[in-house]
Amino acid sequence: MRRFAVSVTAAAIALSLSGCASLGFIGRSQAQDIAEINVSSPELREGKPLPSDYSCKGDQGSPPLRWSSQPLSEAKSIAIVVDSHTSEKAAVHWVLYDIPATTTELGPNAAADPPAGTGQARVTSGKVGYEAPCEAKAGYRFTVYTLSGKVGLPAGSPLPAVLKKIAEQTIARGRLTVVDIQ
Repeated sequence: MRRFAVSVTAAAIALSLSGCASLGFIGRSQAQDIAEINVSSPELREGKPLPSDYSCKGDQGSPPLRWSSQPLSEAKSIAIVVDSHTSEKAAVHWVLYDIPATTTELGPNAAADPPAGTGQARVTSGKVGYEAPCEAKAGYRFTVYTLSGKVGLPAGSPLPAVLKKIAEQTIARGRLTVVDIQ
């Protein structure tokens, strides 16, 4: 395991995007050991452009993702957060949560037909589900979190509430970052 400072990173991003950064839990640090997850995709490559099929120019929806880590007995669920950042703005494009902990991959367009029992948060744009990225020049992060519990919020819940629950329960994390849109 590698030592990471978990200071509610995902929640801070979401809250700053939604204008809710004044909530009291921002800035509190909870240093803990978290495991590293290897994240890959048959369609995405680290540091390479996002294929236009998975952007607002295409019609493929969310890209397929795979992940692996050492077995964690305390793992209860998986969450996926897709966000972007440019010099002008940041956005969250997809949050899928309460994925069974035994799941190690999602096929193409999983946002349209998510695994049973999962939820999708309302993203920065207000949409529930995968909001295909449109910024031609941006970094897009596909982050997979292993959680010690379930988020347990209904589908369509507000982004800050979902990201706060994810941050509070993260025990492992991995990321695949693509740059720009093809």
